[in-house]
Amino acid sequence: MQRRIIIAGGGTGGHIFPAIAIANALKKIEPETEILFVGAKGKMEMEKVPQAGYRIEGLDIAGFNRSNMLKNLLLPFKILKSLSQASKVIDTFKPDAVVGVGGFASFPVMRKAQKRGIPTLIQEQNSFAGKANMSLGKKAAKICVAYEGMEKFFPAEKLIMTGNPVRGNITQSAVSKEDALAHFGLRTGKQTVFAVGGSLGAKSINEALAPILATFVEKDIQLIWQTGKPYFETAKAVAAPYASHVKVYEFINVMDFAYKAADVVVSRAGALAIAELCVVKKPVIFVPFPFAAEDHQTFNAKSLVDKKAALLIKNDDAAAQLGNTLFSLLQNNALLQQLEENIEKLGNKNADMVIAKQVLALIK
Repeated sequence: MQRRIIIAGGGTGGHIFPAIAIANALKKIEPETEILFVGAKGKMEMEKVPQAGYRIEGLDIAGFNRSNMLKNLLLPFKILKSLSQASKVIDTFKPDAVVGVGGFASFPVMRKAQKRGIPTLIQEQNSFAGKANMSLGKKAAKICVAYEGMEKFFPAEKLIMTGNPVRGNITQSAVSKEDALAHFGLRTGKQTVFAVGGSLGAKSINEALAPILATFVEKDIQLIWQTGKPYFETAKAVAAPYASHVKVYEFINVMDFAYKAADVVVSRAGALAIAELCVVKKPVIFVPFPFAAEDHQTFNAKSLVDKKAALLIKNDDAAAQLGNTLFSLLQNNALLQQLEENIEKLGNKNADMVIAKQVLALIK
């Protein structure tokens, strides 16, 4: 029996990569499964999903704009339009089940599927659920979560603790530390930091690193620095005198190499980044993005800090504190070891398969 499944959502790599991991797992279990992605026009998923070999339909939808209130005037019309587009997609594709991974396009498709009595599954990645998922949770058949205490947001009997899916090229990576360092033109035997701000970069992390690049050279510590597009040219210029120790990239496609090369990671606290760091078991300093919906990145990071599995610096404190925290952590072998051991306990390499089985179980 051929099953037809829609996976809806996107907006950032944090939503898209787990969604693709779930799709790949579904195909692994049931190769005949037909999968259709639904995303938001103009967003990253419209490029990344076809690259992964899947079909995608785009909706005219945008999220609430917190920085420009005028842009929200059109929001009600966009929501109505996207609901009507979602109806058409469902009528044409006739899915047996719909999976919502969060992001703008998730809500209209899930809402319309629930109205038609099509079983839906929510993959809630964060430790603090967004309003859209909370309202969808009332009618969802199952809700797959990655953090404890989610009954605050959802009906307890629907919750399944699965962890967040991590890309196969990270969970199955076999690259050695030597090869990883060589890939970035770095030397073995020196401590290495990987700083990453998500797919778009992180202003506060970038601006905290720029003034302390000379210290990396003085202390003979190497830095792999993913800046994101907006800061890339500035970072390249600032780092030019320190090229022996500092390697600057706009975006890194081989994340498994960057993780393997690193002794410590500096990162935002999106759900995908955290899931990956748990699997690769790296000591990490989180600088959560404070403007994420419901400040969920701070909640995500705190759940690890409470388990002594990570360190946390507030966004506004990054400029003042990042250098001191980072360099003292690199000298503290006992703390490095403790962070590594505790973060490893939270990793889940099989979340994609567990979620895929839950999806297939919805289809009678």
